[in-house]
Amino acid sequence: MRNNIWTVMKKEFTRFFTDKRMVLTTLIMPGLMIYFLYSFMGNGISSQFESAEDEVLTVYAENLPEEIETIANQMANVKFVDASDSKKENILEKLKECDENCDLFAVFPENFVEEAQAYDTKSEEAAPNVALYYNSTETDSSAAYSMMQTVLDTYEASMANKFDINAEEDTYDQATEEDLTAMMFSMMVPMLMMVFLFSGCMAVAPESIAGEKERGTIATLLVTPMKRSHLALGKLLSLSVIAILSGCSSFLGTMLSLPNLMGGAEGVNASVYGVKDYILLLFIILSTVLVIISLISIVSAFAKNVKEATGWVTPIMIVSMLIGVTSMIDSLCKTEPVWFLIPLYNSVQCMNGIFSLNVNLTNVLVTVGANFCYAAIGVFVLTKMFNSEKVMFSK
Repeated sequence: MRNNIWTVMKKEFTRFFTDKRMVLTTLIMPGLMIYFLYSFMGNGISSQFESAEDEVLTVYAENLPEEIETIANQMANVKFVDASDSKKENILEKLKECDENCDLFAVFPENFVEEAQAYDTKSEEAAPNVALYYNSTETDSSAAYSMMQTVLDTYEASMANKFDINAEEDTYDQATEEDLTAMMFSMMVPMLMMVFLFSGCMAVAPESIAGEKERGTIATLLVTPMKRSHLALGKLLSLSVIAILSGCSSFLGTMLSLPNLMGGAEGVNASVYGVKDYILLLFIILSTVLVIISLISIVSAFAKNVKEATGWVTPIMIVSMLIGVTSMIDSLCKTEPVWFLIPLYNSVQCMNGIFSLNVNLTNVLVTVGANFCYAAIGVFVLTKMFNSEKVMFSK
């Protein structure tokens, strides 16, 4: 039995690793592409925020009180332009045309400070109104609008300062570095891992089974005295190894690019996870890949060619991505062991538990056990399909 399975695995490994293009596109390119893409996105977002902080905002103002101007100059790089002698229509036209010399138009009542101080909140009269005109499609204009809102809120608070919030120098956010890392990783990584693992399986399984059917080489294997169950098990194991290597490439690319994607966010550190966490994660990944490979192999055995197999597998991949999203929604994260009998969902929730540093060993054991059972069922079904001439030689 061992020799037969190993022979099939060697054949699959030889076919894969001697094809340089397949090795490049399946093992090397995914990790490199993810690293450069995420790093590029992170650097782009960071540079945009940095340039926004250095930008001098130009605000046209009518009846601007000195108190407001003082607070604004303390909070941001802002240049006020007196708009008393300008026509309102001309300034609004500049905002519509995204003129770089006009980010905001603020219109204050003529005696704004006196009216604001004299205003009684218990009266039924309308409060003094400040009109802020801006263009939400332009970054600097939106920043100027947010800045001016903050300035006015600060001025309003200074007029009736009954209490402060977090005014003293102290650490009010009690989240630790571990908490921050766990939150970031538990939300993002499970979904990304499902996508990477499924992509790795899709890259090799249809070609190995549907491809051999299409080329007619599967017939050579089926006429040998080897048991069909050995052929099915050998293919699933070899394809699982290749899919895991592909998933590892994508995983490394993601982990290495995360600091760049987050703009060097402080407090996010993967070293908070111990050896036990990585071992549990490895078992989850191994069992999950076996399930995915079994599923794709069955679909590929039923399909007439690689194109048809890929078309049928794509909807299943979309479903797996949706299942991956459940790690981001607390109400969909169940902890009862019975939920961990559901394939793919159980893997996502176990990864979520590991990355959130809240792993439940019982649920991990249920998940791994259930996944191996599903993989065994997959081998059984694939063996039956290999035994069926109607399925294997259908045109």
